[in-house]
Amino acid sequence: MTTKIYTITYNWSKKIAVKIGITRIHFPGLHGILLRFSGVNLSLLSRVMSSRLSRGTYNGGLLSTEAGTLARVVADATITLAGFLGESPNYKFLHQATSAPPISYYDYIIIGGGTAGCPLATTLSQKATVLLLERGGSPYGNPNITDLAAFGKALSDLSPSSPSQRFISEEGVINARARVLGGGSCLNAGFYTRADSQYVRAAGWDGRLVNESYGWVEKMVAFEPPILRWQAAVRDGLLEAGVSPYNGFTYDHLLGTKVGGTIFDGDGRRHTAADLLRFANPKGLTAKKVIIIGLTGKKRPLAHGVVFRDASGIKHRAYLNSGPKNEIIISAGALGSPQLLMLSGIGPSDHLKAHNISVVLDQPLVGQGMSDNPMNAIFVPSPSPVEVSLIQVVGITQFGSYIEAASGEPFVAMPAEKDFGMFSPKIGQLSTLPPKQRTPEALSQAIESMKALDPAVFRGGFILEKILGPISTGHLALKTKSPHDNPTVTFNYFKDPQDLARCVHGLKVIETVIESKAFSPFRYDYLSLPILLNMTASTPVNLLPKHANVSTSLEQFCKDTVMTIWHYHGGCQVGRVVDADYRVVGVDGLRVVDGSTFIYSPGTNPQATVMMLGR
Repeated sequence: MTTKIYTITYNWSKKIAVKIGITRIHFPGLHGILLRFSGVNLSLLSRVMSSRLSRGTYNGGLLSTEAGTLARVVADATITLAGFLGESPNYKFLHQATSAPPISYYDYIIIGGGTAGCPLATTLSQKATVLLLERGGSPYGNPNITDLAAFGKALSDLSPSSPSQRFISEEGVINARARVLGGGSCLNAGFYTRADSQYVRAAGWDGRLVNESYGWVEKMVAFEPPILRWQAAVRDGLLEAGVSPYNGFTYDHLLGTKVGGTIFDGDGRRHTAADLLRFANPKGLTAKKVIIIGLTGKKRPLAHGVVFRDASGIKHRAYLNSGPKNEIIISAGALGSPQLLMLSGIGPSDHLKAHNISVVLDQPLVGQGMSDNPMNAIFVPSPSPVEVSLIQVVGITQFGSYIEAASGEPFVAMPAEKDFGMFSPKIGQLSTLPPKQRTPEALSQAIESMKALDPAVFRGGFILEKILGPISTGHLALKTKSPHDNPTVTFNYFKDPQDLARCVHGLKVIETVIESKAFSPFRYDYLSLPILLNMTASTPVNLLPKHANVSTSLEQFCKDTVMTIWHYHGGCQVGRVVDADYRVVGVDGLRVVDGSTFIYSPGTNPQATVMMLGR
């Protein structure tokens, strides 16, 4: 038994493109259809059982994904577990794509080594051979990912090798998608909390298995955060505002105010879904890309294997072993999974034909039901220093708004490099430079000018609200046939009036917290609530039109200052695109397991539930 992991990154110097279009295989009655994966940086984790490398013939063609790549390789080995919590894991099953065999065989192929894909691959590796595909590199050794004090720097990194890929919704809200092993758990603010029991019942999940799976995740990546002055003031302010009872520290989703978990440990080190690979069977993991085959004589298309090109342009093929349970599983996220299906010919037929994509399955619901939980925040300058804190305390209100807070240097000013955290001209959240003006030269000039400002201007933090659901939905569509390009996505923020009402309720709670006795040490008396609202609204957080004096209308403030909290979901929803077991309706051997299957976002932060789902 051998173990292999490939980490593949895009060769930007050669710019070898993923082939687009239909790959036709010259077998009578058969044609292969490319199941394309958005983006090209792949981290490949593979489990290979040499005794099961069946060389059986397949009377079918391939759908090939061919990506230009650079890669790293590590020789076959077992995982070293010692010292894992304090150091980067020594995943010695890493291999370079250029060293991959021309043909290989697996029981399962997973596309996307993110928040769902890593625990999914780990789980399946116990009894089967697994090929895991991830377009990004490793999170380990990158302090912009691992260090709490550096939060926001990965999001503001616009380079081709960044673990974050920016996209902008059609409304003009600036957003990001992960391209790194561990997915969004490498970029987020770290809050860890479970879905509520009603959500679990509505999803039709086995409650016992859900709890066991949450527990499995929590052994590795969840911690109780230290509550210091800023977070304590927010907690006590929420209780003064009537968001009660106080539920203490808990992972559970309970009405009232609580302290939730975090994926940052006591040393401020991030633990991600990639850490869950520690539990993988070290005797088998690898990664590449997907294939769907249309078989004449069968009523349904069949997912069959993957093809990719390495940095040298050499083609490698990975097939599913023969067997009724062997499958390809897409875990490419709420943008990547529906995009991948569409590029493979599974989606609305008219839309696919408009892009000259052969239709394998007319499925008009692929890409529908896209939602992003809108976030609105109020920046509160503080007369006294505040600790570095990400999301730790949450107020879960009865009207469907969640109140959270964050503070300190990651959000305002980073003395070491003066990138100014969430005020960075590079980021949408409270950026100081309008998005259309964010050229490299303008970014440098803006950062230099900000260095001259009094540091007190940036001292403080945010109190924010995110709404339940949301009810408002939009859609995703292909922009081009290239998997390198982001699709277009429309979320229709606040289209449903109930979403807007929840935002207004949440802002009123935030106002009460700011004016509470508990929060008074962190508030300038002369900065009234209208001033704080207008000050926050004056920052170019998005591309939406602005209105003067939004403090007179909280509804307008919600609309003008809407931001993402990166909890977007939908596009491959259960009961619409996949069935209750996450099988793609109308296609054999293919499932989707990630946040694209959600109707609503679970709890106050979805990452715990996405990892649980993968398990």
